[in-house]
Amino acid sequence: MFSFDWLIPLPRWQKRVISVATDFVSLILISLIAVWLRLGTIDLPHQFALAIVVLPFLALPVFIRLGLYRAVVRYITHRFVFTVFTAVSLSFLIWSTAILMLDLAYPRSALIIAWLMAILYITGSRLIIRWFLLRLNGESEQSESIVIFGAGDAGRQLMQALSGIAHKKVVAFIDDDKSLYQQKIGAIKVYQRTDLQELINRFQVKEILLATPGMNSKQRKVVLNWLAPFPIKVSTLPSMEEIVDGTVSFSDVREVSIEDLLGRDAVPAQDNLLSQCITDKVVMVTGGGGSIGSELCRQIIRHKPQKLIIFELSEFALYSIQQELNQLNAIANQRIELITILGDIKNKAKLESLVKQYQVETIYHAAAYKHVPLVEHNIAEGIYNNSFGTLTVAEVAAENSVKNFVLVSTDKAVRPTNFMGASKRLAELSLQALQDEYPHTRFVMVRFGNVLGSSGSVIPLFKQQIANGGPVTVTHKEITRYFMTIPEAASLVIQAGSMGVGGDVFVLDMGEPVKIADLAEKLIKLSGLEIIDSEGHGDIEIQYTGLRPGEKLFEELLIGENVDGTDHPRIMKAHEDYIDYQALKLELDLISKLLVNHEYSSVSKKLEQLVSGFKHTSGIVDYIQ
Repeated sequence: MFSFDWLIPLPRWQKRVISVATDFVSLILISLIAVWLRLGTIDLPHQFALAIVVLPFLALPVFIRLGLYRAVVRYITHRFVFTVFTAVSLSFLIWSTAILMLDLAYPRSALIIAWLMAILYITGSRLIIRWFLLRLNGESEQSESIVIFGAGDAGRQLMQALSGIAHKKVVAFIDDDKSLYQQKIGAIKVYQRTDLQELINRFQVKEILLATPGMNSKQRKVVLNWLAPFPIKVSTLPSMEEIVDGTVSFSDVREVSIEDLLGRDAVPAQDNLLSQCITDKVVMVTGGGGSIGSELCRQIIRHKPQKLIIFELSEFALYSIQQELNQLNAIANQRIELITILGDIKNKAKLESLVKQYQVETIYHAAAYKHVPLVEHNIAEGIYNNSFGTLTVAEVAAENSVKNFVLVSTDKAVRPTNFMGASKRLAELSLQALQDEYPHTRFVMVRFGNVLGSSGSVIPLFKQQIANGGPVTVTHKEITRYFMTIPEAASLVIQAGSMGVGGDVFVLDMGEPVKIADLAEKLIKLSGLEIIDSEGHGDIEIQYTGLRPGEKLFEELLIGENVDGTDHPRIMKAHEDYIDYQALKLELDLISKLLVNHEYSSVSKKLEQLVSGFKHTSGIVDYIQ
């Protein structure tokens, strides 16, 4: 069989030259054959020669102008047929006009024959080459069968995009619109949800693509829950919001994300709350290179502060966010001054110089150690950083008349069972106490749960474990957590920071808690894999490793029951007891002395007195005792 293998490695310009040359010869042959068919003889009068030779010289410029040679043959669609019809028809109209005006000899009825043959040739030659190329790239019996969920415009575009991809073959659509049932899009039939198992069995379907960008998060979650039991990989198009924002396009098929599984719709931000503490002000973010801190910086720069000071201990993290913010500045054509400071939040003298020199008006304090097991093994550093570091930054803010101070806190501060959570509640207590001493500075605390994709988050770990073939490790079958995306958390921190009169503890509505084991199971199944059962059948094993030191089964957001709503549907205000500033200072001095001597059992007892509900459930596991 004739092979097109030699065509594939050629540069595109060479392929176009070959295509033009082939069409040149073919158009001459077509005009000859049309006359033979018309006259019924192969003996042609010489007077037809000039008209025949003129055809390619008139037609090829039209073909080039209308883009017949720009189309990549492997990816042509039904729209290409219309382009061919237009190009050939226009070419033959010009040719016919030239024959009449120049009084060239050529049978008039042969013009119609030649026109039809040219359309068939141009279309057919491209489709034949496309078929050969797709076979060369594996689009045959070895193709991977794919079902598209959603037979709307997005689904049709996705089918066209997949038509030229090697080893991918769309075998069916599934849509909830009953009016589309049994209809065909191209050559692909539309089915209902109840037909999926039959399609999997008949076509050996390995993957289903969700082409439903218009669905909201809750609807998408319902679809994913329906798909979870089926042994196929699930991928999705981006949401309509992402497409409208211009960050992605219809062709950006991606794996199902944890956001899809949670089914949580973001509430539109209130612009007045976003800009109140930022626009035209000198703003400082501590821990500005971390997960939350860096997102705070991204959102702050959009609201045009006078200056943005990024205070960060990690050189690499500071460099990374500096480069990113410089790009955002350039894209937005704005000249917001960025001041990048390497430093430790426990360095009071440096912080004081910084705040005085730049006359800082708002501080978002995101610097913290937040990984529970690591802090359990490094108790002193965790408390020094999270508690004493926060107190240091807050005292500098209060003593230098900073107007707004917003602490990024955590749900682990509520009835903590670990030193990390206790250290964050101690930080909250410090701010509540400082509010009485320094009423001119507005201290606000914002408490929320886990954020998706942050450093130490379980989701990237699960995905990596699945990619490596397992096992996926979960600490306990019943462990649950609250989740929120980083952008939503940062936006709500900024908005909550603009509320209240001072000393307020704001709690973000995290939605429903999620079982980590259920999350692991769904991620495995939606990757097209099976969980290994008791008989050893399946692909990925889930291993339960036991709770780590200081880890809780369930997280909470409120210490007491006294909570009020606010003007924002996702932000609540808690009313919780605190300690007088001078009394707290004495207790903190005592804790500091105990830490110096590594007396962690005594530190734990002292924290039980200070932090409501603190109960350290595991033994002391610090590496230095």
